[in-house]
Amino acid sequence: MRQIVFTPPARADIRRIDRDNAMRILTAIHRFAETGDGDIKKLQGDSGELRLRVGDYRVRFTEDPMDTLYIHSVRHRSEAYR
Repeated sequence: MRQIVFTPPARADIRRIDRDNAMRILTAIHRFAETGDGDIKKLQGDSGELRLRVGDYRVRFTEDPMDTLYIHSVRHRSEAYR
């Protein structure tokens, strides 16, 4: 299983989301860390960022070669790519 590391802005994003959606998002992140299963897409550019789609929310993250997921932001789809 991959280790999951939330950046401080990502922690703040999760706290702003209602409890039901936050639990769905955390479950999806955990499932991806364990199995690699999820709606994942590589974002454009050289940043190497990926996004995980969970309903109307988008989780932006990067993967470390040492099997670590760095979660950068968790935002509603209307705000995720700004």
